[in-house]
Amino acid sequence: MFRELNPLLHSELRLAVMSLLLSVEEADFVYIREQTGATAGNLSVQIDKLRQAGYVEVTKTFKGKLPCTLCRMTPQGVDAFEEYVESLKSYIKLK
Repeated sequence: MFRELNPLLHSELRLAVMSLLLSVEEADFVYIREQTGATAGNLSVQIDKLRQAGYVEVTKTFKGKLPCTLCRMTPQGVDAFEEYVESLKSYIKLK
């Protein structure tokens, strides 16, 4: 029986962002953009969707005089990601 895949996480860029954030305590916007190869505009929109869903916490701060946007996965985001992975496994025949 197949489990429904979370449509919010079933986007290549949002899934990449969540995968990155799962392995670090937090990451800044520039790092995420470099790792995903996304444009700043598209990444900003996708991070905001994850923030609105409660999966990512976004903090705007400064490094010296330069603005810095930090992203961190929330406990709800971790749960959603783990559930997505479990759902994905229902489509894969693992031996």
